[in-house]
Amino acid sequence: MFLQDPELKIIGYQANFIQLEMGLFLFNHSCGTTMSIWAKDFVDLYRGTIYKERAAGSEECPGYCLQSDELRPCSVHCEYAYVRKIVAIIKSWPKRPTPAT
Repeated sequence: MFLQDPELKIIGYQANFIQLEMGLFLFNHSCGTTMSIWAKDFVDLYRGTIYKERAAGSEECPGYCLQSDELRPCSVHCEYAYVRKIVAIIKSWPKRPTPAT
């Protein structure tokens, strides 16, 4: 599976403030490739609350979604909060062992 690749690392999330599911997860691979994959392709990893209201830009918002390289979870009740939780799931995904050479 894609996330099991030990040479793959998530490096960011680029929010789409018009269509949430069209945000992009950004990955680097050890071969030098950077790739982006739609957030909607990872929705099945999350089984929690998805808030309906957007808090981005509000006083309570820490602004994490405005910085593509910021991967910390967000505790604000915002429609983007679940994406931040998916980032944590991806970061902790078990990697398959690297073959011995």
